[in-house]
Amino acid sequence: MHIQVDALELIKMEFDLLLGFPPCTHLAVSGARYFEEKRANGKQDMAIGFFKALWSADIPHICIENPVGIMSSEIGKPTQVINPWQFGHPEQKKTCLWLKDLPPLQPTKDVYEEMMALPKGKRERILSMSPSPERARERSVTYRGVADAMSDQWGRYLLEGPHTLF
Repeated sequence: MHIQVDALELIKMEFDLLLGFPPCTHLAVSGARYFEEKRANGKQDMAIGFFKALWSADIPHICIENPVGIMSSEIGKPTQVINPWQFGHPEQKKTCLWLKDLPPLQPTKDVYEEMMALPKGKRERILSMSPSPERARERSVTYRGVADAMSDQWGRYLLEGPHTLF
């Protein structure tokens, strides 16, 4: 099933878990040189408002994912910072997770040493990506190993109850 609806309307429904991946275009430090313009045109305030709306949803278990950015000063430091290499992908891409009533993700396959053996350009491919039509999409990818860990670990947590910490 494919649902197309405003996320702010959807979170009014009754859910047990929210995994939010709000756009980072106006929030990530990688675009800090444009913050003044983004503040002036209101885009940053709108992005902050959207993030905060997801975070404050009346849903008992919440994870909001975003790269390192300004949300640490807006709602507080993330609960956890992960990298794809902790979940089987030899890439560096710090990803922040703000967690509400969810345990931190446990790494599933640490490939740090394998990644560090790669040439710098390959292991930092995401960070040093040149402008292109595919750049935004490729930089925003959630790696399969991370998604599997979220599904497996938090699914088990919700099914078995909070007494089951990893």
